[in-house]
Amino acid sequence: MLWIIFMLLLFISSMEMLTQNRWKKQASAGLLENCTGCVLCSEDNGCITCHHRLFLLIWRDGIRQYGMCVHTCPPGYFGVRGLEVNRCTKCRSPSCESCFSRDFCMKCKDKFYLHKGQCFRQCPPSTAAQPGTRECQETCETGPWSEWSACTHEGQTCGCKWGLETRVREVAGAAKEEGAICPTLLETRKCRMRKHCPGGEHRTT
Repeated sequence: MLWIIFMLLLFISSMEMLTQNRWKKQASAGLLENCTGCVLCSEDNGCITCHHRLFLLIWRDGIRQYGMCVHTCPPGYFGVRGLEVNRCTKCRSPSCESCFSRDFCMKCKDKFYLHKGQCFRQCPPSTAAQPGTRECQETCETGPWSEWSACTHEGQTCGCKWGLETRVREVAGAAKEEGAICPTLLETRKCRMRKHCPGGEHRTT
């Protein structure tokens, strides 16, 4: 009877040791997975320092923070290389998808337009939204229209029933930025001419 109890206790003890060893292996595997690319790693907080070419990305989950070593920073972050550690730093604007520095955005999230490093829901005055690129493009400021020109046809002001007259306007102020969108600067419209020229001459077309 004592022999049976001894064997039963030995079996239970072996199962407990097997379970503990299996748990330790799983924990070690998870820790190693979380510490990929790390030079120093914490079981509770992940990576602390990374290999030279990698960036340390830190994010928060409630009151805890975790570190991970990455080759490139995720959307909403930009990489800053330092003497001791390279870090992924978060873009200041929540509407920015990728940035060059903390305050200079390079690409905005959906429903926002990029203009001079900032994200806008509506493009500022003197700019026009470009849906394809999600950017605000500069537009020209124009002066007033000129008066309509004389009605002509092939350089003549008479001798034909119908001709064309034109009017123009110029870009106002300083020279426009390269690539700026300009509105129409010249317009034409059909006009009625004097069919008979002065002096009785008649020009046929």
